[in-house]
Amino acid sequence: MKLIAKIIPIKSVRPLAIMNQSDAEELGVFEGDRVRLVAGRKYLTATVQIALGFIEKGYIGICLKSAEDLGVEDGSEVDVIPIPKPASFEYIRKKLDGHKLTREEIYEIVRDIVNDALTEVELTAFVLSSYVHGMDLDEVEWMTRAMIETGETIDFEEGIVVDKHSIGGVPGNKISLIIVPTVASAGLLIPKTASRAITSASGTADTMEVLANVNLSIEEIKEITLRVGGVIAWGGATNIAPADDKIIRVEYPLAIDPRSQLLASVMAKKGAIGAEHVVIDVPVGEGSKVPDVEEGKKLANDFVELGRRLGLNVTCAITYGGQPVGRAVGPALEAWEALKAMEERKGAKSLMEKALGIAGIIFEMVGKTTNGYEYAKEIFESGKTLEKFKQIVEAQGGDPNVRSDDIPIGDKTYDVISPIDGAVAKVYNSRIVKVARAAGAPKDKGAGVLLFKKGGFHVKKGDVLFRIYAEKEWKLDKAIEVALKEPPVVVSGMILERYPSYRWMR
Repeated sequence: MKLIAKIIPIKSVRPLAIMNQSDAEELGVFEGDRVRLVAGRKYLTATVQIALGFIEKGYIGICLKSAEDLGVEDGSEVDVIPIPKPASFEYIRKKLDGHKLTREEIYEIVRDIVNDALTEVELTAFVLSSYVHGMDLDEVEWMTRAMIETGETIDFEEGIVVDKHSIGGVPGNKISLIIVPTVASAGLLIPKTASRAITSASGTADTMEVLANVNLSIEEIKEITLRVGGVIAWGGATNIAPADDKIIRVEYPLAIDPRSQLLASVMAKKGAIGAEHVVIDVPVGEGSKVPDVEEGKKLANDFVELGRRLGLNVTCAITYGGQPVGRAVGPALEAWEALKAMEERKGAKSLMEKALGIAGIIFEMVGKTTNGYEYAKEIFESGKTLEKFKQIVEAQGGDPNVRSDDIPIGDKTYDVISPIDGAVAKVYNSRIVKVARAAGAPKDKGAGVLLFKKGGFHVKKGDVLFRIYAEKEWKLDKAIEVALKEPPVVVSGMILERYPSYRWMR
């Protein structure tokens, strides 16, 4: 069927064919079916969407990106051809029934995810099937390899390539800004591709973006890594493991993170950038993704075994995840805290122990030393970490002379104070994130939370527990409302509660 293109000035995540009900019936397609749009020698697969009263008979709505890909304009003629569901649809149904998939079936599913051949519903079904039934390590290995092979990869012809990754779940985890330059200072190559925030207040890419450009191509990542030893870039700007971003987009509204997808996601990105030695940070504890050390060990074992199958040397660091790392939560605040630590060659105990500890594990893995923590600490305290970080910032288009005090922080602030004398009994990770996001993070770089007191600290009535930063007054008001409704920092005296609450009278 030939229809006239009507360009819709929006950018859709996946190609859509917006059709009149009458044309759809004549073509024999329904909402969610697939059609091939052909214009000259160009074509693409799109999902049918029925528009009542929006698209006239004889016309087809095509979103801006699809129109650009097809090379069509308003009024261009487009051939619309019905096509059947891909074979991977049946493989997804097989997984929904709880059966193990073959290597070929998984490759087909991943290829169709990358090529947008699956509808949102079908992709969601695949994610849910993995969540409900899980995957064994064979399936995870095949999925990881498929994710690597359907995207871009980097091949370093020289040097020892290392990397680190955190499974997330803990606010304020800005350790990569210290680890990468520390490791690069020792002559190792560390092409760190990082994520942006999805549910957190800041991803590593959001934090680094305060200081430098993170939207680097895969060629730029390789060139900068070879030139200065390290890079901190946003993985989404590349075509590294592209299936992963599409899967994450479905997981987010469902608030699920299947273990099989987590393993494949992390290891595909590490394999794609040519890493030989990898440290995986697995935070455990209340408020993190992994509830306790035992569960952390099980996940660590899967990472190590998957690494062995892929030819990667993997070590996991099971870390404390019950409180934020350091004191700052939010892009600019985290960049400020990391840079200030490098300038002063000291920082919050949790930040320094974690950053230098993981850098030290990398050094031990490659045979640099038998005492990695002290080796990393020596590099950091010598000023080499700061010097290398400046080189990385400059290589990524930032100002190498920027100082922590130059970083713009939100000028709208509010201090939350302790109502009593006592000690900090609890710091809630999830509530800290809620407050920071209500204040505008990560979109507003200067928004976030700065903690003055953490778990176990003694406080006096009137002491500042934490400060909220925002760039807009109305967002600060919203963050204050959230903080008062669900206090992120709870102070207790020695007497927690009186029971019974009434007094006995004579």
